[in-house]
Amino acid sequence: MRVIIQRVTSSQVTVDGVVVGKIGRGLNLLVGIADTDTEAELDWMVRKCLDLRLFPDNNGGSDRWEKSVKEIGGELLVVSQFTLYGDCRKGRRPSFSHSAAPELARKLYEQFVEKLQQSGLRVETGEFGAMMQVSIVNDGPVTLILNK
Repeated sequence: MRVIIQRVTSSQVTVDGVVVGKIGRGLNLLVGIADTDTEAELDWMVRKCLDLRLFPDNNGGSDRWEKSVKEIGGELLVVSQFTLYGDCRKGRRPSFSHSAAPELARKLYEQFVEKLQQSGLRVETGEFGAMMQVSIVNDGPVTLILNK
């Protein structure tokens, strides 16, 4: 499983000109599912996404990252992105042989979203398998790659 985490002031995803998910301050999560992923990877990734300290503690005026998205009551926008497993080492066209098949990817993606929702935070999503336009106002910019 691979997740690109971006700290955002706002983010939204549009499908066919219609906004299907929109958040304010929080995290934009681009999620790739590998053909070998299981629920164990999901659980680890959920904990990391919710508990990583990526936000400054504004009370003390410090720029240090002291708070997690849970601690600030932030929001999450989760967007499926199988291209995170694109392998560009050979030729001129990426290979997606390590991306999970759509049926497995959808199942695990939906479980990932459900586990994030259990945090009590507002969780918005894109539309699995659709052509989407994602608008991100990256705060910092802060962008991290999580692999499991």
